[in-house]
Amino acid sequence: MPRAGTVPSADAVLTPPAFTPDTVAPARRPWARHRGATRRGATIETYEVFAIKYASLANRKASENFIGGDPHESASDLDYFVWLARSKARTFVIDTGFDARVGARRGRRMLNPPERGLKLLGVDARKVKDVIITHLHYDHVGNFGLFPSASLHLQDEEMAYATGRHMAQGFFNYAYEADEVAAMVREVYKGRVRFHDGDAELAPGLSLHRIGGHTKGLQAVRVHTRIGWIVLASDAAHLYANMNETRPFPIVFDAGAMVEGYRRLRELADAPELIVPGHDPLVMRRYAPPRAGLRGIAVRLDRRPRL
Repeated sequence: MPRAGTVPSADAVLTPPAFTPDTVAPARRPWARHRGATRRGATIETYEVFAIKYASLANRKASENFIGGDPHESASDLDYFVWLARSKARTFVIDTGFDARVGARRGRRMLNPPERGLKLLGVDARKVKDVIITHLHYDHVGNFGLFPSASLHLQDEEMAYATGRHMAQGFFNYAYEADEVAAMVREVYKGRVRFHDGDAELAPGLSLHRIGGHTKGLQAVRVHTRIGWIVLASDAAHLYANMNETRPFPIVFDAGAMVEGYRRLRELADAPELIVPGHDPLVMRRYAPPRAGLRGIAVRLDRRPRL
């Protein structure tokens, strides 16, 4: 090998850097264990879980929320969330929301910047060590630069999809921002992205589950709480009605996989009501705020919802 700082000759043999286990995380099947089981001697942790609302979008039509919906029929608004899961030992932020400028260009208005919502819950975005990116759509990845200390957890399949042949078609690339995808690729070269190939346990009591449909590599998050196992569906189910009425959302890669994903979400949660959709305003009504001052900003998902 040439000395540091020199340019190798054309016939030099370059040795690739050693593989490190932090580069690609192995797939696991964490849901197969019985309740209370442990991994490597570690007791399953119990997490507090919060949904933090940072934006909303009104005046939707049914055709914008459901495949085959009536374009003349009004439908549910959309809320935009990031999520926080924390135990006594660990903190995970799930998704980072849209960048305010990108949101404005797309007609979405920021109500409460995600980093401010986190700060109100005692979390400094700059110090967070683990950020889970459920998928690379603009409203889920736009602010990852606010988390400079974090490893970014992403599915192999999502990066391949967001940089592959389908992105040449407007139908598939509509919800991606090319600059944000390119920025994530740069983070790969910095060693910050932790790739996962399917289902994986990040810590005792918190696991990732690839659920295709909305995109090719979307992942939901399963979390152990005091009320049991809950599932943060992200955009595997935008609205309760998408899942409960089997009416898929129209931004979709594979509608069949999306419908199958609804069944998978029910398998992962301890009860159907413990599945939390990614954009439903009902989340803010069914769950209570952590305290009165956070009403309209955040709710606790580890308390039973009001149905």
